[in-house]
Amino acid sequence: MSEATENLMHEPKVISNEKAQNTFSTAMVISGIRCAFTYVIFPILAPALGVASGVGSGIGLVASIIGIAANLYSIKRFHSSNHQWKWRITALNVAVIILLGVLLVLDIASLT
Repeated sequence: MSEATENLMHEPKVISNEKAQNTFSTAMVISGIRCAFTYVIFPILAPALGVASGVGSGIGLVASIIGIAANLYSIKRFHSSNHQWKWRITALNVAVIILLGVLLVLDIASLT
């Protein structure tokens, strides 16, 4: 194996700051949509449309899992890019993950 090939194999893949920021934005939008469903759409619109309460918990459960995965991916991207704000953004992502985790537990409890 050539020396250049060996160097490429051992170097970590660096992600651009722009891609990391886009991933963070996407994770925050997903988390925001989940919260909008939980606190606006389901409590107000679901009863008006005659939708059962269990449907909201089921959708919230799936949205929480997707939101947690998106936030974990955002953390990975920020650390891969060695972004100057990676620790601040990580703290924010972890806070959102904790919130989504609590909502996930509440959704599971309401479904059982």
